[in-house]
Amino acid sequence: MSPSKSHGNRLEFLTPDDWTLINAKAERLTFILGQEIIRQGSIGTAIYIIRSGEATVQLGGTKDRVTLAVLQPDEICGELAFLERGMSNASVLASEEVVEVDAIQATDLRQLFETFSGLSARFYCSVAVVLARRLRETSAELARELNKHDG
Repeated sequence: MSPSKSHGNRLEFLTPDDWTLINAKAERLTFILGQEIIRQGSIGTAIYIIRSGEATVQLGGTKDRVTLAVLQPDEICGELAFLERGMSNASVLASEEVVEVDAIQATDLRQLFETFSGLSARFYCSVAVVLARRLRETSAELARELNKHDG
């Protein structure tokens, strides 16, 4: 399967005021080519927003890693582990010389949600749309791969 480039997988329902609150809690981190932003199997303690560069979402198996998606600036990762309060089901690696991300700790984000209920509604709605788009892209890619093998 070839990796899909994500399109429009951003937190689109957040307002400028929401971003001000989130950015105040964010920590800017820099990763170099090949460095893991998120390690598959690690406990998800933060969500990450790509600010510059690209990152790849990779699934490790018994033999090789499979690239599932390429993340662009303003896209998020780590949202599944955040939602489930569990482990990351894939790795995210810097795929350019320098990749900058904003890390927002889950505890900080949940505190913001308790204080600003409208923020939580807009955030979760945005994440739901991101996940629906990613599922649609993955399903379409899987269908293309199956059609190649059937034909």
